[in-house]
Amino acid sequence: MANKGPSYGLSREVANKIDKKYDDNLENQLTEWIVAQCGESVGRPQTGRLGFQAWLKDGSILAHLINSLHPKTSPAIAKPDRTSMAFKQMELVSQFLKAAENYGVNKTDIFQTVDLWEGKDMAAVQRTLMALGNIAVTKEDGFFKGNPSWFNKKAQENRREFSDEQLQEGKSIIGLQMGSNKGASQAGMTGYGLPRQIK
Repeated sequence: MANKGPSYGLSREVANKIDKKYDDNLENQLTEWIVAQCGESVGRPQTGRLGFQAWLKDGSILAHLINSLHPKTSPAIAKPDRTSMAFKQMELVSQFLKAAENYGVNKTDIFQTVDLWEGKDMAAVQRTLMALGNIAVTKEDGFFKGNPSWFNKKAQENRREFSDEQLQEGKSIIGLQMGSNKGASQAGMTGYGLPRQIK
């Protein structure tokens, strides 16, 4: 990838708006979770957006993160090895994104590979990692490590089973929301398009 020079005008304004969405406190929280989930061997990034980007850019930490949320016998990414080849690193990031989607992260919450690789939108990277953490906490399958209060549990289905007897009883009750039709009639109603008869 070629290095880009500075942007000007509208491009610069858009880049500044995207940069302002990046949250330094969220960076610290996500770093703590990734280290808790993957172990101290992943190290820690330098403080700031560029340090966080450099830490995750090769995709190996992201691959270890998604694999840590699966059983060791069936990892989401088969070979999450670190490499110095750019296209392999981008491929590893793409594999992480696909695995995150399969894990349950919405497509709208998933960043694009260039957002991370070129540092175009690190706030989107944070959003994806937060969504991944929210789902990991919600699943309660024993793979999440770290502080559960860092993430929000997603709403769960609350399925209820009713017996046939309970269902039959419910049919005879008129709910208060429905109101009543006692005393109502269509007397005095006119057809569409006809003038109302006033007496």
